[in-house]
Amino acid sequence: MGPKPSQPQSGELFRPRLDEQLNMKHPLVRLAALIDWAEIERTFAVSFTSGRGRPALAPRLVAGLLYLQHTFDASDEAVVNTWVENPYWQLFCGETYLQTELPIDPSSLTRWRQRIGEEGVETLLAASIEAARRGGVIHKTSTQQVIVDTTVMPKAIA
Repeated sequence: MGPKPSQPQSGELFRPRLDEQLNMKHPLVRLAALIDWAEIERTFAVSFTSGRGRPALAPRLVAGLLYLQHTFDASDEAVVNTWVENPYWQLFCGETYLQTELPIDPSSLTRWRQRIGEEGVETLLAASIEAARRGGVIHKTSTQQVIVDTTVMPKAIA
């Protein structure tokens, strides 16, 4: 006889999905539905492939975190820590169920910005911002200028 198929844990059977708990009219929920996540995944598939034997991060997670970081002017640490506390941020980044652990180490965002380069970050942000503008989630005046800082430099402290 072969191995018994694994059964879901009893806690998972009754675990409520985020989309069953949250206000689906929230701007981030509406924006998540407007963004072409499959296109972002196709565009950045090479960048998001891990060559070290570890599973690569989901492009939607990284793209979502970079968008949230830009939108809320947050540091790497702040965006990752807020993601744990904010179910709307989690849903925006593609989670189905509430997560209680950090999605990635904050330093991973720095590495991903370096990996995809300034042009890649701008492409991610432009896709998100254009979807938001098209869907009426944000207004054109709030997207006149996007500045992306992809460098990490030590502070000159005298």
